[in-house]
Amino acid sequence: MHHTDLEEDALYLEDEDTQKDKYLTFHLAGEDYAIAVKHVVEIVGLQRITEVPDTMNFVKGVINLRGKIIPVIDVRIRFRLEARAYDERTCIIIVDVGETTVGLIVDKVSEVMDIPEAQVSPPPKTTKGSQNRYIQGFGRIEDRVKLILDIEMLLSDTEKESLQEIAPEADAVA
Repeated sequence: MHHTDLEEDALYLEDEDTQKDKYLTFHLAGEDYAIAVKHVVEIVGLQRITEVPDTMNFVKGVINLRGKIIPVIDVRIRFRLEARAYDERTCIIIVDVGETTVGLIVDKVSEVMDIPEAQVSPPPKTTKGSQNRYIQGFGRIEDRVKLILDIEMLLSDTEKESLQEIAPEADAVA
């Protein structure tokens, strides 16, 4: 029986499909945000962050995750929200942003949920340079709204480049 390759292909396709409309939701400064599960590598608790001098203000430093150096950014500072002390609920969501692997520090991770495309509205058109450029859409779940992040917009190309200089091996493995 030599149909194992086909079975693997079917499993792979199924996996791609099961990630559609799935989002990891997290809490930040009283709001609920969501990122597409396909971008999420893993979620880790807060760990020792080594500060790197002379980096962008929202870059808290780097962590050593099983021997891999990963830059971490404080999403509150990135969004120009008020900084707050980290606590036992603070988490780091490891995501792939294009070619770069980066850790996002958030107040707390909530759950993985389905947000069907039909329940996602586009964000309002706003002035360039506002923090809404990070928002891909609004997910409506019952009476709540989840702000869906556009992970690709989280970092500009220049910011990605400087993160790669901090941690050259943080490039996502293709």
